[in-house]
Amino acid sequence: MNIAFFGSSLVSAYWNGAATYYRGIVRALAERGHRITFYEPDAFDRQQHRDIPDPPWARVVVYPATSDAVHEMMARARGADLVVKASGVGVLDELLEQAVLELQGPRTLVAFWDVDAPATLERVMRDPGEPFRALIPRYDIVLTYGGGAPVVDAYQAIGAQRCVPIYNALDPSTHHPVAPDPTFAGALGFLGNRLPDRERRVEDYFLHAAAQLPEHRFLLGGSGWADKAVPLNVSYLGHVYTRDHNAFNVTPLAVLNISRDSMAAYGFSPATRVFEAAGAGACLITDAWEGLEQFLEPGVEVLAAHDGDEVAAHVAGLTPAR
Repeated sequence: MNIAFFGSSLVSAYWNGAATYYRGIVRALAERGHRITFYEPDAFDRQQHRDIPDPPWARVVVYPATSDAVHEMMARARGADLVVKASGVGVLDELLEQAVLELQGPRTLVAFWDVDAPATLERVMRDPGEPFRALIPRYDIVLTYGGGAPVVDAYQAIGAQRCVPIYNALDPSTHHPVAPDPTFAGALGFLGNRLPDRERRVEDYFLHAAAQLPEHRFLLGGSGWADKAVPLNVSYLGHVYTRDHNAFNVTPLAVLNISRDSMAAYGFSPATRVFEAAGAGACLITDAWEGLEQFLEPGVEVLAAHDGDEVAAHVAGLTPAR
């Protein structure tokens, strides 16, 4: 198939947690003989913080973040077998959601790929007049980053023709064990951008745990935390490029996954970092959420915590052998 994919960015993970998810999916499609053109806007300084060059398994088209450029990209995408509009492009999403549907035809399917389904559903349920809600039944299929039966049922209840979760997964070509890097030495590392529906949980699960273990070094990676008040034993690393994620995962005694509020509420939404950590062979601690046992075995492959106190207890009880 010839696939036109409109997403946030394939080549940069800067303020773009979906990058490695997109890379794994697009590379796997290319390996199966499909041709993918990935359209991404020049926005949020992502092009200045690229993690990878244009890959051989996809054609990357970077366009100006203007409505005129969006219409030009639609003209280029016309005639594709499948057109995908991903959620959270970050610029002109409302225009893109409408414009891709104008490409629909007997030989062109149009899909909405929701990489943040709980947040999308929360938005459209809260406001029945939200413009995207009326468009959902027009898409040939809705694909989601995760969410399980709760997300599928919710999408179908508001008119989706079909909804299929495409979960994160392990890509062994990019997520694998490496030698430790002293830069990331410590007891517990957390990697995640500062977002409104994650910050409260980071305060509880990570910063509260750090405050209880002042003799241990905690590592905080991701964009937006520079002005956040943190305990003295927390080292802020800023944006960590994907090329360093394996080292970040294997070097500390453990790494922590913290779900955003909406994803924790729906469950069945393992984040990219869960599989990155698993692939690197890290000791992983995660906030507890419904469906976790369908992906990793608690107590054996992952340690689950219900609050920061339990995170601190896990860290305090860890040894290099465990």
